[in-house]
Amino acid sequence: MLKQFFIVFICTLFLTACGGPEKPKNLISKKQMVNILIDAKIVASANAVNKKTMEENGVFPDTYVYNKYNIDSLQFAESNAYYTYYVKDYEEIYEMVKDSLEELKAKYKELQETERKEKEKKHKDSLDAILKKRDSIKFSRVSDSLVLTKINDTLPEGVIPELIESEGKLITPVSEK
Repeated sequence: MLKQFFIVFICTLFLTACGGPEKPKNLISKKQMVNILIDAKIVASANAVNKKTMEENGVFPDTYVYNKYNIDSLQFAESNAYYTYYVKDYEEIYEMVKDSLEELKAKYKELQETERKEKEKKHKDSLDAILKKRDSIKFSRVSDSLVLTKINDTLPEGVIPELIESEGKLITPVSEK
């Protein structure tokens, strides 16, 4: 798409040197020309990132814009040549394209920041949930002493102190045998 644009641009320059083009029968309106150029720029940028992914999703960079606006390369070339001859019109078109692209860029940066904040909040919430669960485990350890007291009430006298004392000794030293 970008190569075609440069070819069309060079042809336009050639035509403007020859006295200016006549108004084409199927001239693309300024507004539609702005939209076409915006989409062409976006497709060219996306194509630079990953052409294979685009084609796998049915987006063919060379023909996408033409198909979307139901135009052909000749109609685009003639309209582009006409507008480039009238520099003020062309500057107006490109200023609108530039403004629109800047607006899209700002919108997507804002969206990206919102998504980052949401992800950060989810991460914090999950961390808080883990910490809360850990704190509840601490409370359950406190209740273990209550369970131990209840068990002590049902066992013969002196069994619990023996268990507590022997709990720290896993292996009897050889010297004691």
